[in-house]
Amino acid sequence: MLSGRYRMLSPLGTGGMGTVWRAYDEVLQREVAIKEVRAPMELTLAQVDRLNARLEREAWAAARITHPNVVTVYDVAKEDGRPWIVMELVRGSSMADLLEAEGVLSPKRAAGIALEVLAALRAAHAVGVLHRDVKPANVLLASNGRVVLTDFGIAVVEGTSALTLADELVGSPEYLAPERALGRQPGPASDLWSLGILLYAAVEGRSPFRQTTPLNTLRAVVDDDLPPAHRAGPLTPLIEALLSKDPRQRPSMEQTLGELHALRDGGSGSLADRPSTSRMTIPVAKAPATSVLRHPRRPSVVLGAGAVALVLVGGGLVYGLTDGKRQDDLAIPEVPESAVAPEAPVVPQSTGAVDVTVASVTNTYKGSCPPIKDDAPTFTATFTVDRTPAQVTYRWVTDLDPVSEETWQTLTFAAAGDTQKVTYTDFSTYRGDSFRTFVGVEIRKPEAILSNKLPLSISCEAANN
Repeated sequence: MLSGRYRMLSPLGTGGMGTVWRAYDEVLQREVAIKEVRAPMELTLAQVDRLNARLEREAWAAARITHPNVVTVYDVAKEDGRPWIVMELVRGSSMADLLEAEGVLSPKRAAGIALEVLAALRAAHAVGVLHRDVKPANVLLASNGRVVLTDFGIAVVEGTSALTLADELVGSPEYLAPERALGRQPGPASDLWSLGILLYAAVEGRSPFRQTTPLNTLRAVVDDDLPPAHRAGPLTPLIEALLSKDPRQRPSMEQTLGELHALRDGGSGSLADRPSTSRMTIPVAKAPATSVLRHPRRPSVVLGAGAVALVLVGGGLVYGLTDGKRQDDLAIPEVPESAVAPEAPVVPQSTGAVDVTVASVTNTYKGSCPPIKDDAPTFTATFTVDRTPAQVTYRWVTDLDPVSEETWQTLTFAAAGDTQKVTYTDFSTYRGDSFRTFVGVEIRKPEAILSNKLPLSISCEAANN
């Protein structure tokens, strides 16, 4: 029993430094997942404190983000001086498990998963959180079709101090952006690079820069050309754009969203004629260094002002760029997290041209089905444009069916106003079955975006005679 409240039931997964448990919350009477991290015996007290602080930072980072595509953190329990993260239990498997079972995914299916991961990243970036470790093992595919981004153990939270040593690289080397490998300040484009690697791995069955050693992998990330993607098909231009060595050459969040929408829906995207920038080398300032990685085709790239120390941590790595001494700093272990989605608060989505925010008036119904209109769950969508006159083409969508309305609707914004609200209450098209899903708004014009999604629950009961 943890904190006199959480009854540990069984392990869901175990890594080199920790375990994620299936547990039962005796107070709220629901199953949860709990992450436990065990510090190795050889760590100093200062290193243990830093490890615990990093674990609490993970909970803090994830808790700042309220979105159905992000794992929900419920609590940080303290036991024996250690923090334990209590989170929702996601029933399903990881994207890594899916790739191991199926080998590769179709471009359309990969685009659909990436679209949900991008929604999670947009929500994280909106509150100043960079994930920094986007990879298939951290993408959960719930049995109800929901895609969940997990493991914010090495996330950067805007406005907070770092919890790593100077010049330290933490994360999975084959998904690490070149600017991070060079010790430069990461930004949203760094997470987009990792999304590009995830897409490449999904359709090709392997990440493009993986080498036999972590050090060689880092060198390839910085210096090697992107290997051709033979199975990517229409995803190829987007993958090449996302994997531009120079972060300034990568597409924006909004551009990536529009491309993924088009590709998921069977289109070709708009990047087909874009010049490839994936082979662009980032200019590197000269500095004294003893650790220099060289490539015969390019000038040498400085990775740090000292020897590169590698510390294996479960399935992950920590890179301390030091003066030749080993750094025993540790990353949060990579262990699967797994479940049931609570209500996701409003997270506005922006494109710079139109914003849309979905809110729920009522999102649950219990009674005879189908519900009559006055009793049906009701949602509103507030549209805001940054200039008028303008037209917005939209439709309501759910995760249960491809679309809840086949007909696209159009809103016209005159010069007199730039905000409009619409209401959605008609659920009569559903059969008389109980179900849970998420409801949102998809915009086609002036730019393809997807709103935040909110849960909808309908429980059908037989009518009394």
